[in-house]
Amino acid sequence: MTDIAGDIDAAAATLAATPDGAPRAAAGAAPDAAPGIIATDDERYNATLVRRVDQHDSLAYFWVRFDEEPTPFEPGQYMTIGVFVDGKIVQRPYSVASAPAVAGDTGYEFYLRLVNGGTFTPLLWNLPEGHRMRMIGPKGKFLLEPEDDRTHLFVSSGTGNAPFVSMMRHTLAAGSPRRAVFLNGVSHVRDLGYRSLVAGWEASGDYPVTFVPTISRHGDPSNAGWDGRTGRVESIVGPVFSDLGLSPDSTVAYLCGNPDMILSAEQTLLELGLPETAVKKELYWPKGKEPRGVAGAADVAAAVDAADSEA
Repeated sequence: MTDIAGDIDAAAATLAATPDGAPRAAAGAAPDAAPGIIATDDERYNATLVRRVDQHDSLAYFWVRFDEEPTPFEPGQYMTIGVFVDGKIVQRPYSVASAPAVAGDTGYEFYLRLVNGGTFTPLLWNLPEGHRMRMIGPKGKFLLEPEDDRTHLFVSSGTGNAPFVSMMRHTLAAGSPRRAVFLNGVSHVRDLGYRSLVAGWEASGDYPVTFVPTISRHGDPSNAGWDGRTGRVESIVGPVFSDLGLSPDSTVAYLCGNPDMILSAEQTLLELGLPETAVKKELYWPKGKEPRGVAGAADVAAAVDAADSEA
């Protein structure tokens, strides 16, 4: 399976304006569905897209804030966001990257990749700041353990780093940051999300983290000048574990990304001596149940819930 962080043809489905000014979902946004009108206002909306920052044309950070008091969540959980198209909700679940304490102020932060031909992200990519949305949640059990003083080995592919950023922001704000090793694998240097944040923590010593990004397409001209690790993130788990002198008795691993990466990284960690209880996993989707138009970390939600209910 191709790493979700790999290049996706990122030409966003365009939106055309309707006579009444409401955005219209482009015909190419969802190949299996007819075009539809995105409601600019609906009594079922309970939140607003308050901010957006583009990393590049197919990666961006979004902030969505509830109209009323924020719903409490724990770092590692996900929220489901959506809009109404022709009266029907179109929504997807995504991991929250912000700390719980700022939900009522700046909102819930999401780090997402545009999926050309996807069901939801082409709609989101064309929403203006201030557009109304529907948000529900939280859900998820991909959580930090209380009072855990082990080294936290965070392993992610692509946008799977979002829940780890939430965890680190939360523990830092609480004055109890946990020693962490932060591995993130992408195809191109430009795809490294939260790079300046995590590298800044490491450089300043504000957070006891070792940041280890890796680039899988090191031969691509756009990656010229990269002098860091290369290869898929699962391929560097063993070498990093050894190079940093990590111990299986004092390390807990958190894995977030596509299932092939997680299965491979988990096998490596178990072979290194970590007990199964020390390897925690969040898949983008259950293996064999990949939904069309998966967009990023914790697009896991509905698919994982369905798989759990069938287990």
